[in-house]
Amino acid sequence: MCGVWTARFLNSFWQYLLDMAKIYKYSLIFFLLLPLITSFGCYPVLKKEVERPEEALSRIRFFYPKFHDDLDYASLAQAIKSNLEYLYRLDPQYIFYYGPRKFTCLQVRESQEAFLELISRNPDSGELNEQIRRHFLVYRAAGRVGNNKVLFTGYYEPVYEGRLEPDDTFKYPIYKKPDDLIKIDLSLFRDEYAGKSIIARIEGREVLPYFSRKQIEADNALADRDLEIAWLKDPLDVAFLHIQGSGRLKLSDESTISVGYQASNGRPYRSIGRYLLDRGLLSREEISMQSIRRYLSENPETLEEVLNHNPSYVFFGLMENGPFGNIDVPLTPGRSVALDSRIFPKGALCFISTEKPVIDSNLEITGWTKFSRFVLNQDTGGAIKGSGRADIFWGSDQHAELAAGHMKQEGDLYILIKKPTK
Repeated sequence: MCGVWTARFLNSFWQYLLDMAKIYKYSLIFFLLLPLITSFGCYPVLKKEVERPEEALSRIRFFYPKFHDDLDYASLAQAIKSNLEYLYRLDPQYIFYYGPRKFTCLQVRESQEAFLELISRNPDSGELNEQIRRHFLVYRAAGRVGNNKVLFTGYYEPVYEGRLEPDDTFKYPIYKKPDDLIKIDLSLFRDEYAGKSIIARIEGREVLPYFSRKQIEADNALADRDLEIAWLKDPLDVAFLHIQGSGRLKLSDESTISVGYQASNGRPYRSIGRYLLDRGLLSREEISMQSIRRYLSENPETLEEVLNHNPSYVFFGLMENGPFGNIDVPLTPGRSVALDSRIFPKGALCFISTEKPVIDSNLEITGWTKFSRFVLNQDTGGAIKGSGRADIFWGSDQHAELAAGHMKQEGDLYILIKKPTK
């Protein structure tokens, strides 16, 4: 049976061999190296979903990725500075888990300040890679069960028409967090529940799950409680606002208000895209945010059934200068990502390698191209669970909507932190 260190080593080494195979077209080199990996007596691919921070990351010791950033350093510096605002709010001794290793908030702060200083020198590729290898620890995400890759999707800040009072057109509300929604820390009851909590409501002497989407939208469970923030004209706008987690509402006088995630009902997130796929209503090749909206708009008789397949429900709050992520700092287009906050350190400096769409002047996707860049873990999401999922924030324009709606590409995710001083 493999030891923990051996398994982590093999994860890195096995991926290197696979990459070499692609480069050398399964040449003699690969076949000479292959017995070395099999001689350890185990296969490094994940057999079950990662559930603990210690399992989510493994340190890269031999075969580093090539660090190249397809964006300008200015946007990266902006994202890091926003990130530091979050870190400065925390106790310097607050502990973050980077896989099996613990780092204090002070160490994370100093690490990102050092990286900020590094990119301020506008280093070329050679210097950047040399400095990272010399001064930083690099951890790789365990990825998905079966292939060790991360599935990258995208999200954006939509803009919808809305009203502050309902009428015959604008009659689909978005709600603020209800007073009777409570979060119960289960670790107070048993040590085995450490880090776990539930969302609930209290009715009489009973603790119950909070209302589902169907109870809220179809059964009007929250009606007449003065919880409405605004009303939209299309239930699909409401549903996609829930999925994106934030957005702007354009009012009748052309002014806008920003709304952002405040809480959820604690129910599990179930993908409506997956539901349409499983029902054979959309194919895997055509599935996207745009195709889902188009299908539901053209088949309104299925709308309630499909939307209520997802019992999760999001409550919003009014925001200024948003959108904000789960660490309460503004998201930076192309630089902010959402990861599973249960297993990845919030505010971590990350490096990703995957594919992005090539979009022409007519806002048509003409192909996909490989890219890599540094990003910050500044958000999370109901659908972003496990070590094999990441969501990239693309911004708020039409390009962002198109990229976010179609992206479902595999790639690699790394997390960096400065080596501790001895």
